[in-house]
Amino acid sequence: MARGQLTSALDVVAAAKASVVLLGMEEIEDESWAVLAAAGIRLLRAPDVPSALRALEDEAAQVVIVDAARARALTDALRGRHDLEATHVVVGAALGSPRELRAALDAGANDVMRVPFEREVLAARVAAGLRAARLRASEALLGSLVANIPGALYRCACDEHWTMEWLSDEIEAISGYPAGDFVDSAVRTFVSVIHPDDRDHVARSVMDGVERGRPYGMEYRIVRRDGGVRWVLERGQAQEVGDGRRWLVGAILDITARRAAEQALREREVVDAQLAEVRASRARIVEAADAARREIERNLHDGAQQRLVSTALRLQIWLAEHREQLGDSQAELDQVLTELRSGLADLRDLAHGLHPAVLTDRGLELALTSVAHQAAVPVELRIALPPERLAGSVEATIYFTVCEALTNVAKYARASRAWVNVERRDGHMAVEVGDDGVGGADVAAGSGLQGLCDRVAAVSGTLDIESRAGAGTVLRARMPIASAL
Repeated sequence: MARGQLTSALDVVAAAKASVVLLGMEEIEDESWAVLAAAGIRLLRAPDVPSALRALEDEAAQVVIVDAARARALTDALRGRHDLEATHVVVGAALGSPRELRAALDAGANDVMRVPFEREVLAARVAAGLRAARLRASEALLGSLVANIPGALYRCACDEHWTMEWLSDEIEAISGYPAGDFVDSAVRTFVSVIHPDDRDHVARSVMDGVERGRPYGMEYRIVRRDGGVRWVLERGQAQEVGDGRRWLVGAILDITARRAAEQALREREVVDAQLAEVRASRARIVEAADAARREIERNLHDGAQQRLVSTALRLQIWLAEHREQLGDSQAELDQVLTELRSGLADLRDLAHGLHPAVLTDRGLELALTSVAHQAAVPVELRIALPPERLAGSVEATIYFTVCEALTNVAKYARASRAWVNVERRDGHMAVEVGDDGVGGADVAAGSGLQGLCDRVAAVSGTLDIESRAGAGTVLRARMPIASAL
């Protein structure tokens, strides 16, 4: 070897900052290894194969020089060790001995070096071994990266079929076809698995990036071997190779799950929008019904009720003025006046049930207090309202919830007492109406409780009923606070 070649080899060795394991080789004097030590290479002597493996693991050595007697045992031990697969094995053999030469060749080592050796040969063998080890380590790293990337990597010709020069195995998980089918279009072209409706889009996107000298990216569909369709995201870039040809390198990622999630999200947004409109429409219907009730109550109060009051008063005055002239008709006319007053009382009750004026004029607390005082059983009332008035729809919902619950207590519960709690809790109004009656209330048994559920839901609230036989009934409603201001 020329002096310049030896220097070049030594420079490579020195730059490696590596370690070399010596397995066996006891007959070689220490001076023979001086060229490596001078280049900064650590020499690690190992008396046996397990010691050599430990040295490779602990010191990250990349080259082993082993005598012919231990070569097979070492290569057998290295086989299957993925963490040591980049190790470069050099067998030192007496090339004049056919037995040692055959053993060295059969061992499956990477290189064979004549023993005794010249320092130039040693430096060249170690330098070559380091290069090969680094290359194998790089290839192993690249292979590991390719295997763990959740997508298919490729290099293909920029032609009408996207002829693949190289394609990673992940393409089989995406398309159902092995990578070998596409390499050199051996079985099928890659364009053949692109959905027919997307082929023009793919071609335009790729060529636009190629002509602009920029990376390209697009989403499109692939038709799988089983007929299923997968969405993929492809990103890549063109490469010039200097002979007029252009190659494309890139990655293809399966985004079917993401597209499905996006579609589900869009559908959910549509459903949510529709649900919001239904809720708003239901609230508008309830508010319109309340407004109609208030209007009817005002009309009854200001119209029919006032006319009946006036008629009853006029009749009472006429009877007082003509009592002596009535004779036997007195009793019958008094009965008419009594019936008129009873009808007027019924009309007042009807108007009050439609929408109580006290709720609008004086607020929820006084309205509930009035309801509790008129209940058929004693009612324990506890009210803790916000300082500001609630929205009319919320106040009306709370009022009618309490009214309906206490009406049911009077009709069905056979209770000795009841209680009403209305308070602000965690940004909501909480309403609880309970009794110590017979229980057994069922929402499905009548329209009253179901109507309450619908009314509470119209203000985005919830209503629950706990009613075990013999243990009384507790109605709980919860609805968001909405200020009237």
